[in-house]
Amino acid sequence: MAVVRDLRVLLRLRDFRRLLAVRLLTQLSDGVFQVALATYVVFSPEKQASPAAIASAMAVLLLPYSLLGPFTGVLLDRWRRRQVLLYCNLLRAVLSCATAALILARVPDWLFYLSALSVTAVNRFVLAGLSAALPRVVDDERLVMANSLSPTAGTLAATAGGGLAFLIHLGLAKGAGADATVVLLAAFLYLCAGLAALAMARDLLGPDPALLPPRLGTAVAGTVQGLADGLRHLRGRPDAVRAMSAMTALRFCYGALTVALLMLCRYAWNTAPNAPGGGLALLGLAVGVSGAGFFAAAVVTPWATDRFGTAGWITVCAGSAAVLLPPLALPFAPAPMLIAAFALGMCTQGAKIATDTVVQSAIDDAYRGRVFSLYDVAFNVAFVGAAAVAALMLPPDGRSAVLIGVLALLYAGVALTMLRGRPVQ
Repeated sequence: MAVVRDLRVLLRLRDFRRLLAVRLLTQLSDGVFQVALATYVVFSPEKQASPAAIASAMAVLLLPYSLLGPFTGVLLDRWRRRQVLLYCNLLRAVLSCATAALILARVPDWLFYLSALSVTAVNRFVLAGLSAALPRVVDDERLVMANSLSPTAGTLAATAGGGLAFLIHLGLAKGAGADATVVLLAAFLYLCAGLAALAMARDLLGPDPALLPPRLGTAVAGTVQGLADGLRHLRGRPDAVRAMSAMTALRFCYGALTVALLMLCRYAWNTAPNAPGGGLALLGLAVGVSGAGFFAAAVVTPWATDRFGTAGWITVCAGSAAVLLPPLALPFAPAPMLIAAFALGMCTQGAKIATDTVVQSAIDDAYRGRVFSLYDVAFNVAFVGAAAVAALMLPPDGRSAVLIGVLALLYAGVALTMLRGRPVQ
């Protein structure tokens, strides 16, 4: 099997193995923590979640630290990335423990969101650092292969973490205790991820020591200038801009569909809204099926990019999503929606692998941290914007043919835009 052969090739690289271990533990932790948040906000029996409430929660958790994205990039291009992976994961372990304590204390929602925000805010440094560091542990010839397997393996780890959290939550008595237990599990896994980073040399992941300023204050003082430099660098690489724009639009679609799926699981497919265990189990199944789609993307994408080019593969992914979404989603039934979760998971992850490769190849190493942080900001703003649009269009049970039609048209628009552009290699 080609993906197994490619993985064996990459796993011969010691430094790649170690970076991959950090990614897997980090994103496993993320999956556990994110499901803990979802169950607390959406599936708690005492809460009556609405699309607007979900959108508000996403805005609180994503938008504030999205504004920090450019700053994290500038710092990533000055701080040793290995140290970022170490200390950020250790910090998240401590903050997750604080979040669990707040759940047990039944504090006001705004205080819980503030604590959860602190955990997810630190995540910006970690994910951007992992992406910026990947070209430091593999050569150019293996970069597409690494982008197929490493981020996808991380996504699968997050899916596995989510599945683990679902299973633990379903096995515990419903209430704050179950939510806090799952958050504490995430804290333990964050601790493991931080310690795993110690296996790598301090300067391995870059940036080059000559680029490091002597003091933190120097880096912070140069943030605005660094951001401007990063934007100018990105503007001079139209292939990267076009691929990032397409992926941002796909992320918007994914965000809107996520809100719709949450509401369908919470109300339309749950026979007892005041005891939402059945809806939670369906959501867990959908997450698992979507993860299988991510894995399929890792298997197919290396061949597909060789066959169609990176731009061509993004076009195929977006066009396939446009064609498949209406017949699978419009029945608003669990079985076809699970098929949609697999298909759209594969299309979205396939496009992301191609986009990551374009950005990593087109952007100089000294700017990768900044550009990937800007890329991350665009992702988060698109996701929150999609949640806001979904909140306006969705009825309480999540069934909206209009929303599905709009998203299908957006997928088609991305495909046409990529098709008309200059090929990306």
